[in-house]
Amino acid sequence: MAPQVLTILGSTGSIGVSTLDVVARHPEQFQVYALTGATQLDKLHDQCLAFAPRFAVVLDDGAAEVLRARLKASGSETEVLCGEAALEAVASATIVTAVMAAIVGAAGMRPTLAAARAGKRVLLANKETLVLAGRLFMDEVTRCGATLLPIDSEHNAIFQVLPRAYREAPYASTLRDAGLKRILLTASGGPFRTRSLDTLAQVTPEEAVRHPNWSMGRKISVDSASMMNKGLEVIEARWLFNADVDEIAVLVHPQSVVHSMVEYVDGSVLAQLGAPDMRIPIAYGMAYPARIDSGVASLDLFSVGRLDFEAPDLARFPCLRLAFDALRAGGAATAVLNAANEVAVAAFLDCGLDYPGIPALIESVLGDCVGQTRADSLDALMDADVLARERAHAWLARRH
Repeated sequence: MAPQVLTILGSTGSIGVSTLDVVARHPEQFQVYALTGATQLDKLHDQCLAFAPRFAVVLDDGAAEVLRARLKASGSETEVLCGEAALEAVASATIVTAVMAAIVGAAGMRPTLAAARAGKRVLLANKETLVLAGRLFMDEVTRCGATLLPIDSEHNAIFQVLPRAYREAPYASTLRDAGLKRILLTASGGPFRTRSLDTLAQVTPEEAVRHPNWSMGRKISVDSASMMNKGLEVIEARWLFNADVDEIAVLVHPQSVVHSMVEYVDGSVLAQLGAPDMRIPIAYGMAYPARIDSGVASLDLFSVGRLDFEAPDLARFPCLRLAFDALRAGGAATAVLNAANEVAVAAFLDCGLDYPGIPALIESVLGDCVGQTRADSLDALMDADVLARERAHAWLARRH
């Protein structure tokens, strides 16, 4: 078989690095066409030398000039491009068969949508694409014949335990028609699952990014601590699997061994288990429907010893409640939620907002923007994103 030709959107982030690790284990099966990054130019330079992509894409001219000079000095033939149009071009190029969509934030939405419209195999690790434009994106996947494979460990787990006909064409029927009752998303509970509520105002960014099980970027780690990450995953699950909001539940599972479950109407519950290593869902998505070695050690259930589950405490994790509220509100509410959260987390990481201020800001912006935004086009959704960011920054300015 001819190797798959990959574009990796966000190759310098944790998902991109893990994807390239899998590629390196199977050079006969995967060929890298393009790598993209933003600020980690040293890492992108080294990746280009190791994998010899045809293109490297960065966001601005200054970074492009620096990377271009460094690659030329290193003897690399990789061509450097810059800008959003270049991201869309390498995601939709005719030669490309699969696109790893791992750019964090709203910036990843347009190139991911371009890949779907080009009918690619889309390995979706960018939450915002579905959070901002779930209905629009799924409509394009169906219309253009793209193959959509979720890479988030939880959604990948759900995908694996769904009936094959349903996971490959969820909009051809409903969960109930496929014999399914509900989706059970698991959450670790993050670093503050048992911390005293009256000390949360003293949480530091360093504490928030110290996840007990997973190694992730700073923004995603804060989202995991607040359980906004899980709220965004609830929204994703609604669109990925054609599930109503009341057909999705969240369970806190501190060991992060059961990555998610599906309950069938006959009472059966099927789960996918594995070590907390993103190379498992990445390898699954890259090779689907076959399976390949991911490089991850076998799960030792004897050392795990026990599996615990508990209901999420919405007083401790108000961001999870806000995500469910936004999903029920419909329209552009989830786009507003996501934008407000990005501003809030950035302010927290910059020590400009305390930890309880994250949900406070988001709730205020939702109240200001819902009803003033539309969701009938990508441009309208991006306008909602911009409005939410403006209101979020205004909220922060009033606090100082």
